[in-house]
Amino acid sequence: MSEKPEDKIPMKPHTDDIFLLRKLKAGDESIFKYIFETYFTPLCRFIFLYIKDKDIVEDIVLDMYAHLWEKREQLDIRISIKAYLFQSVKNRAFNYIRDNERMFTTPDMLLFDQSEENYTVELNELEVLIQEAIQALPEKCREVFRRSRVDYQSNKEIAEAMNISTKTVESQITKALKHIREYLGSSYHYLW
Repeated sequence: MSEKPEDKIPMKPHTDDIFLLRKLKAGDESIFKYIFETYFTPLCRFIFLYIKDKDIVEDIVLDMYAHLWEKREQLDIRISIKAYLFQSVKNRAFNYIRDNERMFTTPDMLLFDQSEENYTVELNELEVLIQEAIQALPEKCREVFRRSRVDYQSNKEIAEAMNISTKTVESQITKALKHIREYLGSSYHYLW
């Protein structure tokens, strides 16, 4: 049985998150494996900044992946799978630190409290910046992006609804993501 082109794992995940999300929600284990292998090590390195215990870090990341698989049908990912994963492990790391504060020294906890405060402000700031970036898109590009990321329509569905080619849809999504990346700047490079 030959593979259809749409069944292959994409080479540009930042432009194919809807494809990955649809396959993941449908229970495609090869997509889950692809996401796991792509992000496991970077996620561990990321939360090692907060928790200096390799075993605990790996447990937190593995737990996040187990949750991702169990709740795959309810996922609500708006920008990128990478951003979702990094936010998820950061939340879990902060929860772990809060729940196990007796294991951390006072300077660690002060740093954590400050990080948690900064994180809340940063999350609100990020949401505003993303909305501003989306609003700054040209109308057609914004509509394609909204249909893709908010309504979770496939490229083909968007093309049919807007009477444009799927290549145009792909181009508009790529343009929107590039614009959002540029708008956010280097402060949020870890999301992409």
